[in-house]
Amino acid sequence: MLKEVTVDRVYLAQGVTDLRKSIDGLAALVKEEFELDLFSSSLFVFCNRQRDKLKILQWDHNGFWLYYRRLERGNFHWPSDNNSGPLKISPRQLRWLLDGL
Repeated sequence: MLKEVTVDRVYLAQGVTDLRKSIDGLAALVKEEFELDLFSSSLFVFCNRQRDKLKILQWDHNGFWLYYRRLERGNFHWPSDNNSGPLKISPRQLRWLLDGL
């Protein structure tokens, strides 16, 4: 069982992300394109073109966690604007997103 961690902020990478990227590729997006602190208590969420898969990158003490979620039916309600940088949402809004709301 994963331990519960405190999350201050959640950032959605709007638009499509190539989910073949691993931790290093996603971390490079956060650092170079979004200019955000990788080592903060934030979650960075990425979605594929079909909007049925998500990856969530999180720093925890001395390493990264990479969570992966795949829907069997339906898709995530995802912002499609690739050009406007990450969208900041609350942890509660992320829970709603993951629940399909």
